[in-house]
Formats: sequence, structure tokens, C-alpha cells
Amino acid sequence: MIEFVAFPKISRYSREVIVTEKIDGTCSVIFIGPDGEFLTGSRTRWITPEADNYGFSRWAHEHKAELLTLGPGRHFGEWWGSGCQRGYDMPKGEKRFSLFNVARWCLHGETPQQIPTADPRIVKMQDVLPPCVGLVPVLWRGRFDDLDLSAVLADLRQNGSKAAPGYFSPEGVVVFHVAGCVGFKKTLIGDDAPKSLGQSHDFCECGTRHEFDVPPGTEKTYACECGRLMCHRTVPNISHQCDEHAGEKNG
Repeated sequence: MIEFVAFPKISRYSREVIVTEKIDGTCSVIFIGPDGEFLTGSRTRWITPEADNYGFSRWAHEHKAELLTLGPGRHFGEWWGSGCQRGYDMPKGEKRFSLFNVARWCLHGETPQQIPTADPRIVKMQDVLPPCVGLVPVLWRGRFDDLDLSAVLADLRQNGSKAAPGYFSPEGVVVFHVAGCVGFKKTLIGDDAPKSLGQSHDFCECGTRHEFDVPPGTEKTYACECGRLMCHRTVPNISHQCDEHAGEKNG
């Protein structure tokens, strides 16, 4: 007999949503096993200090003792800063790791807040992050019915990034519906363009893999953290590397 598949439950619309700033870096993950196993990854693969992505794995292993305090699980966040996508005008070589789960965590030095639960008898408090880890900025929090996303976007456009104050070219926002456990992103520029048309990657001569989005038919020049200048040109579904600056390595 064919296995029965139940229709999934539908979450109620009028529940809490959390709007955070979408930082333009590279999605990264730290995996900690119950036995202390420590792994690092990008959005699509495991990485190591020898086969890295923007230096995230090297940084994570340098801060392994602190990061192990996150506890077992998969800890997803954005690795961003100098030489990585927008760069956010950070000093050369400076990058940050900001976790996505703003409900569970509070920043080092802040007072943990109570996490709302369906059963008020259950008291659950936020965990405190180690000093080397941050959080994506919360721009708005409340019931989905009350969300004025246009106002949130207008504030971000006018006042700039909350993750990097003084930087006035932020990427956009992520709207996370807590009960539905689903997120939606909206960018300030090019929100209607399919991401797959411009997504690509390349490798620097030093072996560092760079993942980024380039609008079809455009060229992007950027600096690897090793100091080499690279350029990348993209057309729909085809990516071209500048042979003068980049070569396929560790692929």
C-alpha cells in the first residue's frame, strides 16, 4: 500500500513576524555536534581553512573555543564586511559573523529577555552569544497584520544600514513569520529580478572561493582579502572569469 502523506498544518496569519536587515555578505554555518564535532560551511557546502569562502572557516577555527559555547546544533548567519560583497565601508580585513536567530540569542553584555511561548507557564530565556558573534539587526517586530513593510523599507533607504551605521546602500530586509517558520526577503534594488540569473562564484589565485550575485550583463570588480584585484562578468546562466586576475582552484 502507498504510504499516506498528511496535508501539513497551516499556520495562522495573525501571528508574530520579525523583520531584520538583510546583510549582503555570504551565508555561513557553524555545526557543533553533541560530541563537540566542529564543522564550518557556506550556504551550499562544507568549507575548511584550506578550501575556504571569504576566510570564514579560518576565522571560525581561530575562535573555536568561543564558538563552541553556542552548543550543539547548526548555527546559521551572515559573514560580511571588508572584501565581501558590499563591504559596508569596513576597514580592510575586518569582517563580522551575525546570526539569523534573533529570538533565541542576545548579544554579549546584554540582558537576556524572555522568549514568548504558546504556554505561558513555560518560561524560556534567551541565550547569550560569545563576544565574537553578533546578530542581524531587528528593524520591526509585531503581528503580521500590523506590518507596514513600505515604511520599514523607506526608513532603511533613508537612514541607511543598521548593521553598519553610516553606510547608505543597504541590501534589504528579511520578514520571518515565527509560527509558520518561514522567511521572505525583499531587496531595495532589483527585487523583481530572479536571483538565479545573476548568481555566481569564482576563485582567487590564492584559492579563496568567492560567492556573490552580479546582475546579468554587468561586471563587478572587487578585492580578495589576499590583496589581489578581481573582476567578474555575468550574463544569464553563464559566468566568465577575468583570466588576468582569477583562476579555477580547489574546485
